[in-house]
Formats: sequence, C-alpha cells, structure tokens
Amino acid sequence: MPVDPPPQSVNAISSPLTLLSLSDYYTAESGRIQQTFHEAGEGRLVLRDRSDLVDALVLRLYREFLSPEPQEPRRLCLLALGGYGRRELFPHSDIDLLFLTEDGNTQSAHREAIAALLRMLWDLRMRVGQSTRTLAECGRLHRDNLEFNVALLDLRYLAGDPNLYARLHDEVIPHLVARDRQDLVRNLADLTAQRHAKYGNTIFHLEPDLKEAPGGLRDFHVCHWLTRIEELEKNARWTPPEELWPARDRPAAQRAFEFLADARCFLHYLQERDDNQLSYEAQAQAAAKGVGMRPGEELAPADWMRNYFRQARVIGQLTAQRSDEAAPARSALYARYQDWRSRLSNADFLVVRGRIFARQPSAFEEDRLLLLRLFEMVARHGLPLSRETERFVESELARVAAEALRVPELWQHFGRILVQPHAAEALRDMHRLGLLARLFPEFQAIDSLVIRDFYHRYTVDEHSFATLEYLHRLRTENSKSKPLETTGPGRDWEQKFAEILSEIEQPELLYLTLLFHDVGKGIPGQDHIRGSLQALKGIMARLGLPEEDCQTVRFLVARHLEMSATCQRRDVFDPETVRDFAKIVGSTERLKMLCLLTYADIRAVNPEALTPWKAELLWQLYVATSNHLTRSVDDERLRIVGSASEEMEKTLAVLGSPTSAEDLRFFLEGFPRRYLATHTPEDIARHFELARRLANEPIAVELLARDHHFELTVVTADRPYLFASITGTLAAWGMSIIKADAFANAVGMVLDTFKFIDLHHTLELNPSERDRFKQSLVDVLRGAVELKKLLGARVRAEMESRPKIRVGTQVRFDSQSSSHSTLLELIAQDRPGLLFDISSTLADQGCNIEIALIDTEGLRAIDVFYLTHGGAKLDPVMQDAVGDALRRRL
Repeated sequence: MPVDPPPQSVNAISSPLTLLSLSDYYTAESGRIQQTFHEAGEGRLVLRDRSDLVDALVLRLYREFLSPEPQEPRRLCLLALGGYGRRELFPHSDIDLLFLTEDGNTQSAHREAIAALLRMLWDLRMRVGQSTRTLAECGRLHRDNLEFNVALLDLRYLAGDPNLYARLHDEVIPHLVARDRQDLVRNLADLTAQRHAKYGNTIFHLEPDLKEAPGGLRDFHVCHWLTRIEELEKNARWTPPEELWPARDRPAAQRAFEFLADARCFLHYLQERDDNQLSYEAQAQAAAKGVGMRPGEELAPADWMRNYFRQARVIGQLTAQRSDEAAPARSALYARYQDWRSRLSNADFLVVRGRIFARQPSAFEEDRLLLLRLFEMVARHGLPLSRETERFVESELARVAAEALRVPELWQHFGRILVQPHAAEALRDMHRLGLLARLFPEFQAIDSLVIRDFYHRYTVDEHSFATLEYLHRLRTENSKSKPLETTGPGRDWEQKFAEILSEIEQPELLYLTLLFHDVGKGIPGQDHIRGSLQALKGIMARLGLPEEDCQTVRFLVARHLEMSATCQRRDVFDPETVRDFAKIVGSTERLKMLCLLTYADIRAVNPEALTPWKAELLWQLYVATSNHLTRSVDDERLRIVGSASEEMEKTLAVLGSPTSAEDLRFFLEGFPRRYLATHTPEDIARHFELARRLANEPIAVELLARDHHFELTVVTADRPYLFASITGTLAAWGMSIIKADAFANAVGMVLDTFKFIDLHHTLELNPSERDRFKQSLVDVLRGAVELKKLLGARVRAEMESRPKIRVGTQVRFDSQSSSHSTLLELIAQDRPGLLFDISSTLADQGCNIEIALIDTEGLRAIDVFYLTHGGAKLDPVMQDAVGDALRRRL
C-alpha cells in the first residue's frame, strides 16, 4: 500500500525542538491560513492547509520522540482518523490520532514516547483525540463503540511502519466491513435517525447547526461512509466515495459541501472556537461578507439563508437516497409489509421495496397527465419515488419548453392531489424536482424564502406545505380516535377542528388556498396579501377554476390573517367584535374554511405557536360567529336572573355547601361573558374563594406553578394604578408576562390573572421565595413599599440588552368595535418591564383598563386594552394625549 510523503513544511520547523518554537510556527502559519481565507473565502483551502500544518507538527514531534526515520520503528505506525484523516481540518476541529501497534508489547515499549508527543500537542492548545490499538483490536466490531469502526473508514498514514499500515488498510478493514457491513450500516442509520430526531427531522431551523443538523456536514459524511462501506464490501477498494455517486448528483453535492465548509470556517474564525451554531448575528455577518457565495460582496441575510436551505436540501436528499440504497435486509415481518405495499401497483406504476417505479418511462413523453397521476399516487399512499423515477421526471421537465407546463384539465387532477392524506409529501417532491414551479411559476418566488423574525420557524415554501400537512393530520389521526402527537397543545380542540373539516363542502379549495396564501411574500412590496392576490390571477386562470370558486379562494387569501388578528387583538366575547367579524365572513361555509385556514396557518409557524389558549380563543370566535350567523347573540355582560345557569350549577358542585347560589350570583354579576367562557368551574370556584377572603383582608393573592409557567391571580377592590402595580412588581422580580386578563364585576371587585415565565428560575428553584414574592406584591398594592425602589436597576439593566430584531412601536385606537370601551392596540418591542410601562402610563392618563389581552409573537409584543375614562369611551383629544404619552415612554 503506497503512503503519502511527509509535507515539505515538516523541515521548516526550527531545530532544536522547543515548545516556544513550535508555538511560534503554529501561530504564524495559522494566522497565514486565516488571512488567506479572509482574502479568498475558500474553506477548502483552510481544510487542506490546516491539515498540512498539523501534519508538519505531528511528524516533527514523531521524529523527536519516536523515531528520526519517518518509516520507523517496526510494528508501530501513526494514523490520522476522522476529519483529519480526510484532510478536512476546520480551524478549531479536533485532531484524531491512532497509534497502531502489532501487539500489546509494542504499546508498552512506546507508551512514554507517545505520552510525551501528546503532551506537546496539548501544550500547543490543540484538541487531540487519540487511541492506541493493536491490529487485532482494529479488526473487531466494537458494538459499544461503533463510532471507532466508522472513524477507521477515514484513516490516513502519517508515519511509522508502512507494512503494518498496509495490513490494516488492505486486509483488516476490508475484511471487517465484509463481515459486519449490516451492523455498521444499521449503526450509522440509527445514529443518523437519533441526530435528526434531536433537530425535529427538518432542515428548517432559525439558527441551524452547520455540522449536526439535518442537511449539515455530518449528513454529507454519512453519505461518504455509506458509499465507502459498500465499495469495500463489494470490491475491497478505497475509491474516493464522492467519485462513486451518480454523476448528476455530484456537482450539486460538491457545491453544497463547499458552501457549508466556507460557512463553518467563517464561524470558527468568528467565534474563535469549535462553534457550529449559525446564530442570528452570525448569519448577518456571513451575509455581509458574501461567505460561500460571492466573497466580499454584501448580501441580504434572508437571501444568504435562502441559499443555505437550498444547499442543506441537496445534502438531505442525498442522505435519504444513500441511506435507502444501503439499508440492510429487514425482518420477515418487514418483508411481508413491503410485499403488502407492492400490491398498491397499478397499470402505470410499480411499487418495489416501498418505492414507486414507472412501468413505461417513455410514456411520460406521450402522456403529460402521467406526471400528475404519479404524484397523486404519492399523495394517496405516502410512498417515496425511486431515484430512477425522479430522473425520468427531471428529464421530461428538461425536455419540454421552459415556460409554465400546460396540462389539460389541470384542476381536475391537481385537486385530486390536494385532497389526498399525504398531499404535503407529494407537493414537497413536486417542488424539489421542479414540477410545481413549472405548473405554477408564481411558487418559485417563495422557494427557500426566509422570514427573519424569530417567530416563523420555517421557510415560506415549507410553511405552506406544513399547513396542508397539519390539516390532513386532523382528518387522518382523529379518524383513528387517537391524538395527533404525544406532546403539545391540548387534544380536545383538535377533535373540534377535525369535525369542522369533515363538514367542509369543497376542501380542495381550502387546500389550494393554503398552498398559495403566502406566495406574495416573495413578490416585492410591503403588502404580501396584495402580492398573493395578484399571483392568484395567473394561477386560477391556469387551473380553469369556475368564477364562484375563484371568489372563495380570493376571499380566503385576502382575509387569511383576519381571524387570527381578531382573536389576538379583540375581545372575542364582545358581541360587537362578533358582529363585525360576522359581517366580514358572511356565511357559515366561509367561516368554517377561514377558521381551519387560521388553525393550520398558526400551527405551521412553529411547534409552539398554537398554544391551547390560542386554540380556545379561535374556537370561541368560531362558535360565537357561527351563532351570530344563525341569529343567536350573547349579551355583553353577565346579568343573572332566575334560576342558576349551567355554569353556576357546575361551580356550586365544586364549591359544595354552605355556598349559596345567591353568593355566587353576587360574585359573577357584571363580569364580561368571556370570563365564564374562558374559565372552568374549578377556576371560578378558586376565584370565588379568593373573593371571600376579602372580608378579612383587602387583597387576596394566589400563585400556582404550572408545567412551563406560573399563574398569578389577584382579587381586590378596584383602585388607580392597580394593574400597573402588579405588572411592575412582576418586572421587578424578573418575570416575563406571557398572558394577562383583567376583569371587574358590578360592585367594583377586580380579578386580574397573569401567566408568566420565571426567567431567572427564582421561584422554581427556591419554593420558599414564593411566599416572599406574594408578600412583596401585597406590600406594593397596600402602599407599604414603593414600587420604584423595588424595581431599582434590575429592569433598566435588562432593558439595555440589544434586541436581535427592531420592532417599531405602533399605537392605534378604535372606538367603534366596542359599545362600552375604546380599544387601544399596541405593538412594540417585547422586553422586561414593557407591560408595566404601558399600564403605568395609562394610569397616569386617568384611564381604566376594563379588559387586557396580552400576547407575544417572537420579539414583538401585541397588547390590546379596552379602556374607559370617567366611565366612558376616550374622546379624540384623550386618545391623542394617551398615544403621545405611550410613544414617549416606549
């Protein structure tokens, strides 16, 4: 087995050998490599040059401590493994070394010399991973450490006995692979699956890990290892794996690797450590320098990330293909399952090993509809395409003219794809292979388009596919009478929304809307809805939709944010809110479609976007509007006359004797109707017991620890600055308010509830602090402690932290949507103490908060207050004064 000669730079290191001389040489050469990268921006040069630099240092130390002759001593050799073995050393990557010996006696003889060599490397602040193994140990499968066996696939000779290295390279490892291929491949598959699961099985992350995330460098190396294992098993050859990949895949894979290599080198130099997290700030800095794309040319961060996702998609797809091709034989049960799936074959397509093949590939040229029937099969059964079939699709698309693909009866066939349970999978495949953009060129505008707002998790195209996926899962999973997921928001409302979906008369129109509702985000202009509507003209003309259906789709796209905005910024239990929303919707069918569109749109933003309380608000608005459209409208405030209501009966059952219906009626009288609708009988009973305590104490406080937050309830008589005092105390204790409600009954008793996150884990880690927190709040409300002193410098220090996204303050008043209050809608930069600043400013202006609706989206606070002044709505002069005061304060 031939070995590479030592790098010429090995002789450039000064002699005699000292740590200082090595350190000076290493520092100077590392600086030169870094400077070259900053000038040329080529990560591959960094990987090669740093590998050569480390070679020079290691070989110089080898000469010093082990042998002055590079191919001595006998029965010992030094090898590079892993990234170092591949000559892919990133600026701060680990250096993996293997000291290979003939037997244990050889190890003992050189133990001290090896230790001295390693100490010198560590003293140079290199991160060295090393192992000392015999030839026999390298030939065994280490089931408790299969990573070592995989690392051997990238071995490279450095120094020592070349014959020993040749035996390992030419005999031992090929024999190991031939014997244990299935275990090696299965281990790689399991490790890859576990790693992908850690990242949610998606390439779409706001701040991805360039190395470990799906579509990252680790996936590229998995493809490399799988190919090497296959080649060693079949031919016992060490052909570079990339040369064995299909010729049509190699250029794209190479470009993707080079982009990620450039980006990772940039990150290492930026962070001065092995940090592979592509943070928000790092994205902006990489884009400013055109890293991996056009070095030295400033790019928009969103455009740079768009390219990242495209490259990650290439590697992710290659990984899926190589993993499938290399998959070891499965059990007999799995074979029977695959045999069952093969029965899904039809006149046009075969199902073999769970993948779809075209029976007559040439038929694609004669029958354009065959393309759509192919993806209808994917959508119906959820089966992937064979790589051969994918190539036929790509070839057919390349053969026809570049303009939009003309397909007869397009809507009839495309609509059938949309309504199938695996439509999202089929659409992703159509998009990846280029068919979707050929049918609808407008969709190309959102290909890998990034929304940089810390709220949207996915690119716009993936978000659109995910909306269909979540809606279809409502139908398929609830039809099996089991929850969609084992974790996440509550399950009851999923069944409710599934029931609405089952009632939709034309679900294909809803799915069509979801696919194209955000295409306007890729069209220049401030209003993406207007852009989407403009794009729909060409889309619907191409589909040949009837005008009535066109009107429905246009309405849904034009109003797709309406229901979400109403839930978050209006009191959905206010009859005027419901009446106004009902006027917009107009019919129960449109209401159902808009409700489901809103559900899917929020759900697909990020895994945490649709919280249970948001889902409940959406459901309550749907029910209230549905009732209104059928002429059933609730009163604004609770006026309880006659016998106890059903809600009261349930609450009385929780309370038990000696509570009377009259006492509970007195407590509930005058509360907004939304109080009953948003609280369980158990909640109402707890609040009632708190109100009873007011007979002996002026302020009743309850603090409950929930799964991921705390819930604070305060019951007391109304007074100026009450809401501001509570929010100020929470801010002083470092709490982040995520939701708040303020209620008042007919006798002026106020019930305020706050859900907050304990940012510093003060209450979570120190349960005894909870009583001190409650007493601190009571002291502030009683006036025994001055709030400004309590706040001190804590909030100011936190407010000085620089936000990653700047959100401009927006203030808007609305005196039409409520019969009793003026609505204040405020959008601002979310930060500690924000709600205190808002509420104290409102109190300074003499405003009373009737209802507060608090919400956040990423770094944006969206707060809505129902305000009165002197028991009436705010007049225009008062609105101007309040608005000016808020803008000055915020």
